[in-house]
Amino acid sequence: MKLVNRYIIFISFFLLANHQYLFGQEKGSYDTVRVYAFVTATGDTIGESWLPNVMVEGKLTAAGKKYWAEWTRLRNAVYVTYPYAKAASRIINEINLQLVNVKDKKVRRQIIRYREKEMKKQFTDQLTKLSVYQGRVLMKLINRETGNNCYEIIDEYKGFVTAAFWQTVAVIFGGNLKQAYDPTSKDADMEKIVKDVARMYGYPG
Repeated sequence: MKLVNRYIIFISFFLLANHQYLFGQEKGSYDTVRVYAFVTATGDTIGESWLPNVMVEGKLTAAGKKYWAEWTRLRNAVYVTYPYAKAASRIINEINLQLVNVKDKKVRRQIIRYREKEMKKQFTDQLTKLSVYQGRVLMKLINRETGNNCYEIIDEYKGFVTAAFWQTVAVIFGGNLKQAYDPTSKDADMEKIVKDVARMYGYPG
């Protein structure tokens, strides 16, 4: 037993004395690597290091390209038409305030015609430059801002015949004055864009 113990002690001293020959240099260039210290929320200190940035590239699928093309087109349309929708909401509120105590139909028509002339003078040039697609987006935004679709607004101020006429024109061009705004379903993407564009214009959204 004593012989075994002496043998183990001898082997241990031999390994320690000849470590640099058996296992290489006594201290390699990567034996000690300095790293940043990171203190955790519980007060622990652990080593921290940073990996180099890696650029990951991927190709859009045909469906992805189509989606982002449609998103960009919609965003551009909202960006262009949103101020007009806000103006429409403001003007309609003003007209409603003017008409609130007016019972005489003739006087009501005079007020509406006067405001109509103002709106044509102010907005006709800009609105005639809108594309059909932008016009559809504008109708949805007017519904969003006023709570009424364009058919209801025209019917209220200009009468059923005028509303029906413009509804026919809208249908011919692939539109619909009666279209509703649905921010939780089919118009969810538009709603996200509207909130972003509203912040850009300084509106509360």
